[in-house]
Amino acid sequence: MNEITLVLQEINRGSAHSIEELLPLVYEHLRRLAASRIAHEAPGQTLQATALVHEAWLRLVKEDAQTWENRAHFFGAASEAMRRIVIENARRKSCIKRGGNLQRVDIAEIDLAETTPDDKILMIDEALESMQAEYPEMARLVVMKFFGGLTNEEAAESLGIAERTVRRQWTFAKAWLLDRIEEMG
Repeated sequence: MNEITLVLQEINRGSAHSIEELLPLVYEHLRRLAASRIAHEAPGQTLQATALVHEAWLRLVKEDAQTWENRAHFFGAASEAMRRIVIENARRKSCIKRGGNLQRVDIAEIDLAETTPDDKILMIDEALESMQAEYPEMARLVVMKFFGGLTNEEAAESLGIAERTVRRQWTFAKAWLLDRIEEMG
């Protein structure tokens, strides 16, 4: 077993000091995930990768009863925490009293290599909430790839599925989200 899994098992057994051992082991990976997510934000945004990692970490360890089954479960939870932070930041910046106006967009236009304005993130999140009810596994994949910045290979490893399956599910998820966004508009 790798060192991260061993530390997670210690945490699950109630070892309080193991949480302190976990951060140095996962920090660089979390930082890369956050940097990947931040790279897709619009220029001039104020959220930085380091702040995103620190906020996600605080949320992950905030609950005393938090346990993670394994490395994949931990990084899935970290991706979800980062997603929530990005969404909260987008909502805060886009609220009407601060001059934001939401507009519907075509998800086919969204590419991880491009910047993603806050209004697009909010629309994707709304559609993702609907997907969560029908296809929770695919919603988890969307969170890992779009909000966590994981590659197909990393997502496949984290989910315990083949990379080919990730590509197929990612294609389906994008089409499903596009349909949902069109229904909302």
